[in-house]
Amino acid sequence: MGRVLLAAPRGYCAGVDRAVETVERALSLYGPPIYVRREIVHNKHVVGRLAALGAVFVAELDQVPPGARVVFSAHGVSPAVRAQAEARSLRVIDATCPLVTKVHREVGKLAGRGYSIVLIGHQGHEEVEGTAGEAPEAIRVVDSPADVDAVAVPDPAKVAWLSQTTLSVDETLATVARLRRRFAQLTDPPSDDICYATQNRQGAVKQLARRSDLVIVVGSANSSNSVRLVEVALQHGARAAYRVDSAAEIEADWLAGADTVGLTSGASVPEELVEQALAELAKFGFDQREEVAAASDALAFALPRELRQDLAAAGRPIPRLPHRP
Repeated sequence: MGRVLLAAPRGYCAGVDRAVETVERALSLYGPPIYVRREIVHNKHVVGRLAALGAVFVAELDQVPPGARVVFSAHGVSPAVRAQAEARSLRVIDATCPLVTKVHREVGKLAGRGYSIVLIGHQGHEEVEGTAGEAPEAIRVVDSPADVDAVAVPDPAKVAWLSQTTLSVDETLATVARLRRRFAQLTDPPSDDICYATQNRQGAVKQLARRSDLVIVVGSANSSNSVRLVEVALQHGARAAYRVDSAAEIEADWLAGADTVGLTSGASVPEELVEQALAELAKFGFDQREEVAAASDALAFALPRELRQDLAAAGRPIPRLPHRP
């Protein structure tokens, strides 16, 4: 009989829990449609469920009727997007993760002091677009250590680095080391930008990988933190690692000859998808379960201020987060 090592923590982080709860509460309070700019979080299952409840996901704000109510996703937006929302008289509910907002504030402070900012992140990712939009003239985006040598700045003595919150911790540190060799006076952010949930989930996967024949990560392809978990598993001892959107994607061939399977999920994945993966693995004989705890997620965020005010005015209860398993 096979064994499953189940990572802890896994699944929803505080920022995702807040964002999903925001859309659910908005639909309940105001009624559909509630417009959402981009995907509220990067998970196909979550987006599909919210769409079925009446959320309307749009690529850009020009697809939202003037005066309508719109939710900004957990990944954050640029000042230009906020200005567009104001120009269209949209009623905004801002579900940006507070940890992303923290990075935006750091950009403003550093740019205001005349620094060139190297933003470590994936070009085209919504979070990177929003962060870079805070000071586009000051920011250079680099994806990996290989990109560092091409960075050009007006004053090599005034360079700082920031990062996307969902990156690989190890690869980010490698990029920072390369930057420091290039810019000896490189300024660090006032606090670690890679979020606690990303670090905790990667730490758990490192433990799983050393003890597993293969690791399965439940998460969508456009989820940066889920993709990074696959990479971390391969870098820390797993002979194979796979990302799946759902249990239906688990293939019998992957399990041939394996005794131990590691299982985790990205920070935007509901626990029900993990339970379905466990049930699927049990069909193949992997019915012994052991939880591997690497850290504890103790952080929680309040709902956006504008939604809390309207809930209170309507006499609705304001939930204490997180409340999901």
